[in-house]
Amino acid sequence: MAGVVCPGPKIIMGTNFNERTWLTWLAKVRIIIITFLLAIELAITRLTPTPVPERLFVSVIVLWFTIAVFYVLLLFLWDDYRNQARLQVFSDLAFTTGIVYLTGGQDTSFIFLYPLVIIMASILFSRIWAYLTAAFCFILFGALVELTYFDAIHSYSTSRPDPKSLQAVIFINLFAFMAIAYLATTLSNKLRMADVELADMSGALENLQALHENIINSMSGGLITTGLDGRVSVVNARAEMLLERPASELLGRPVTQLFLDRLPAVRSTTAHAEVRYATPKMEEKTLAVTGSALVVPERGVLGHVYTLDDLTDIRRLEREVRMRDRLAAVGRMAAGIAHEVRNPLSSIGGSVKVLSSIATLTEEQRELLEIVTRESDRLNSIVTDFLIFSREKNYRFTRCDLRSLVEDTLTLLENRPAAGGPPVRIERDFQAKEAWAVVDGDKMKQVFWNICENAMRAMPQGGTLRVALAAAEIPEGAAWRISFRDTGPGLTPQQVEKIFEPFQSQFEEGTGLGLAIVYQIVQAHEAAIAVRSTPGEGAEFILEVKGQVAEAPVRLPQALARKVAHG
Repeated sequence: MAGVVCPGPKIIMGTNFNERTWLTWLAKVRIIIITFLLAIELAITRLTPTPVPERLFVSVIVLWFTIAVFYVLLLFLWDDYRNQARLQVFSDLAFTTGIVYLTGGQDTSFIFLYPLVIIMASILFSRIWAYLTAAFCFILFGALVELTYFDAIHSYSTSRPDPKSLQAVIFINLFAFMAIAYLATTLSNKLRMADVELADMSGALENLQALHENIINSMSGGLITTGLDGRVSVVNARAEMLLERPASELLGRPVTQLFLDRLPAVRSTTAHAEVRYATPKMEEKTLAVTGSALVVPERGVLGHVYTLDDLTDIRRLEREVRMRDRLAAVGRMAAGIAHEVRNPLSSIGGSVKVLSSIATLTEEQRELLEIVTRESDRLNSIVTDFLIFSREKNYRFTRCDLRSLVEDTLTLLENRPAAGGPPVRIERDFQAKEAWAVVDGDKMKQVFWNICENAMRAMPQGGTLRVALAAAEIPEGAAWRISFRDTGPGLTPQQVEKIFEPFQSQFEEGTGLGLAIVYQIVQAHEAAIAVRSTPGEGAEFILEVKGQVAEAPVRLPQALARKVAHG
């Protein structure tokens, strides 16, 4: 109740909500009581002789029932619940007095209706109003008894007590009404205080729960808790981001089913492990998982707690560092071998040309010389690729439109002489009219050409090469993402792992240096390249190059800028 005053502390409760709830409940109880009153009195009048005027009694009951239904409807039309409560109490006093009068006055069996009205007033109002209601009950009952006793109004009573007995009845009811008012207000005040304390405790519990949720969701690492059955019970926001799944999809699932590898066995101490995880997009992540027991004092172990950290980028960088070291070593070796091999190859080529000019050679001998010439040319091509791979490259960085560079490469690819096999269809999906970046245009064309050439070789029976260009966001800022997806046989995870290493060609006539050179050029541009592939579903090469705003000055990648600065 709102603004209820009683001896002791002032109790302030939710005005509209609580009063409306009590009024709704009392309205329903009132309808039930009126229905029982009608049924009981009709049964009495049918079974025993009584002076109660049945038609008048039924009329009063029906009118009271109608008013009760009206009060129920009024709750939805009138928001002043305090005045509604007063109106209901006064109307109940009037109808109760009428029922008591019609059923015999001091002989009535329905004198209990007055205490019910007092109790209702004690619930809805303050202690003073409860006493006032009790006083009104006493005044109305006393006046009714006096008026019928002195024949001021018609009496339906079957007895006529002496004046002292009548006074005793009146004052006993006065004492009963006041006692009921005291007890009812005391109990209602305690109920209100308990309601306030419960509201305070609920608020504190909600605050504690909100703090608990904020702490969990503010953690930089992912958090998953499970019960003893291993099913997920709590997932924080960071874990949702790492697993790329909403909490609704994770809760209730066995935690062991989320990862590709076995989780660390949690016993008495903390356990650590690295596990693989497949995202809904079928991308594989490497996660560091720390497991520990969820222990509650006096209750023991209730479950397990797992913290998650994403190691995917760290492991990728480690692989790139190892690859760079291998590429540097191979480059140095290739440079030495190339210089040593090229000179003998030149001698072999010259000698073969001299021999081929001899007229007395048989057809078989000429065929052997052609084989030697062809293989020496192939070796010379390999040596040339070695030199390109190992030689220090000079870059000319300018502001270029990547879309134009890709378009030029695809045009050359479409118009090159056919190899005699089924054609490869090229699809373009360019989501930007222009894609400006600071790059070496010729070197980037070489990257695009090598990737497209590999894709064409992977589809000897024909297929589709889909080239897409779109804006992307990387930690360093805006970037352009260019993808080349073929419909070839795809690559195994082992092949993807070593795809940019030298001598990893999957084709019979390949040197295995094309993609290694691509990787070198991409690293020089401080760009990124990745491969996604599933055996039987083709492969996709994804290149991310930092974007360049139209008005921004040309800025060299840091590695090249340092070289230029040192001459």
